[in-house]
Amino acid sequence: MLREIGELIPQYHGTLTHEVTYRPGNEGRSYSQSVNTILAHTEAPGWDPSPAYLALFCHQQARCGGGHTDLLDVESLLPRLDPAQLALLTEAELDFPGTGPRPVRTPMLRTDPEGKRLLRFSFNLLTSGDYDPPLDSAPAEERLPLGAAGRELAHFVSDCFQENRTSILIPDDALLIWDNQRMLHARSSYVDQGRHLTRFWISDRRAA
Repeated sequence: MLREIGELIPQYHGTLTHEVTYRPGNEGRSYSQSVNTILAHTEAPGWDPSPAYLALFCHQQARCGGGHTDLLDVESLLPRLDPAQLALLTEAELDFPGTGPRPVRTPMLRTDPEGKRLLRFSFNLLTSGDYDPPLDSAPAEERLPLGAAGRELAHFVSDCFQENRTSILIPDDALLIWDNQRMLHARSSYVDQGRHLTRFWISDRRAA
């Protein structure tokens, strides 16, 4: 089914799949293999191109009432931004670290010649300078990619996300797919360590 959409892309460790389940040692991090909340972001913003689509297959959902996958279309966010916030999102360039020799330097939101939105966003990067920071991370603003203004924007976007998100508890044996270059996503915390999903990154067929 996924190959009908595009090609599978190797992920952070070079594999085509990533197991989203609790692994000991990640208790103090905002990371996929912890049980902690992960705030609004797009996947792999430092990849060039970033994955066009993201998919999660649920083997076993958390039985505790947590572990929701939350989504928000950037189009519904834009009208809520004031002119300065919109300019920061669409005009200010910042470095998104990836696996290449250089980070991807680009605004967080741009539009390609065909009119498609290309969103790259990470609450964690804007507020800590790291994609998977320790939960108590509080770096000085000069260490942040866009300083205090970027941190403030991240918190505003996160608040809007919380108020307007679609919250999904993916059923067992179900697959959820979304546009990673248009949709912000997040994950609520959970306590049931039996939760297990598999993540896939998918390219845009046009670029394959």
